[in-house]
Amino acid sequence: MVFIDACLGKQTPYTPVWFMRQAGRYLKEYQEVRKEAGDFLSLCRNPQLASAVTLQPVEILNVDAAILFSDILVIPLEMGMELGFYVGEGPKFKSPLESFKDLESLRNDAFMRLDYVYETIELVRKKLAKDKALIGFCGAPWTLATYMIEGEGSKTYAKSKKILYTQPKFMHTLLEKITRNLQGYLEKQIQAGANAVMIFDSWASALEKDAYLEFGWKYCKDIAHFLKKKYPQIPVILFPKGISGFLGEIDGVFDVFGVDWSTPLSLAKEILGQRYVLQGNLEPCRIYNVESMLEGAREILDLMKDSAHIFNLGHGMLPDLPRENAIKLVEFIHNYHK
Repeated sequence: MVFIDACLGKQTPYTPVWFMRQAGRYLKEYQEVRKEAGDFLSLCRNPQLASAVTLQPVEILNVDAAILFSDILVIPLEMGMELGFYVGEGPKFKSPLESFKDLESLRNDAFMRLDYVYETIELVRKKLAKDKALIGFCGAPWTLATYMIEGEGSKTYAKSKKILYTQPKFMHTLLEKITRNLQGYLEKQIQAGANAVMIFDSWASALEKDAYLEFGWKYCKDIAHFLKKKYPQIPVILFPKGISGFLGEIDGVFDVFGVDWSTPLSLAKEILGQRYVLQGNLEPCRIYNVESMLEGAREILDLMKDSAHIFNLGHGMLPDLPRENAIKLVEFIHNYHK
C-alpha cells in the first residue's frame, strides 16, 4: 500500500493522498445514506451504513486511504455519558462531569462495548481494494475531556481549564481513564483490520505550552507508545491542531505528524521532518477555486519532493466544497511525480 509505505518513510512512486472528513455532506451519496440512517448517531452505530459511507470517498475521489466513519465521542458515550446530536447545535452531553463521584461512575471498559465500530472496520476491509489503506481513529484524551466537562463544544474551554488549574488531580484522573479506554479502542480497531490509526487532538490549541505538554501531548504519547510496542508495523498518526508555536517540544514514538493549515509546512519540515513523516496541509477553502487549489498543492508537493509525505488538508472537508474540484485535486497529486 502506497499510503502505508509513505507512513513508514519508504520511497513511493507518487505522493499518497486522503482528506480529513472525506466522507461527509459534500457528497450527495453520503447525504442519501445519512437520511436512510435517520440521525448521525444511528449512522455511526449501523455497520452496514457506516461501512458504505467509509468507502464512498475511495470510490468517488480515488484517494489512497479510507478512514473509518464514526465519531470521537463514542468513547465517552460508552463510558456511560448520555449523548445527543442536535441539528444546528452539534453534540451535547446531558450531564457534564463535575465531581470525583462523576469520574467514579465512568466505565473503564468502554472499548469493549464498541462492537459496531469493529464490525464496520471488518466490513470495510473486506470490500476495500487491497492497495488501499484503512485508517482507524480516535479523539485525543484532552479533546474528549473538554467535551465531557463542558458538555458540548466550546470557544473558551473555561470549565475545563478551571478544573485543570484548580483541580489538576481531577483532570489527570479523567485523562488516565480516557487514555486506557483509547488504548484498548485503537488496539481493537487494529485487530479488526485497520492498517493505520490516527489520534485527533482538535482542541490542542486551547492550552498554553506547558499545560498542553502535561495534560495533552503526554497522553497522546502514552497511547502511541502502547500501540507501537505491540504493533510496530502499524503506523500511528498524531494530529494536534494549532500548536505551531511549540513544535520544538514534540517528541515520542509515532510515525506521522499531521500538520494543520495554520502551521507553515516549511516550519514543520525544518523542525520535525527528520524524525517524522509529515501529513498535510492544504487550506481546505482553497478547494473552492481550482486555480488556488492547484497552486497550493504544487507548493506543498515541491516543498516535500525530497521527503516522505502524505498529502492531506490542514483540517477537514467543508460541507459545500465542490466534489469535482476534490476529484481533480487527487488526480493532480497522483500525476505530480517526485
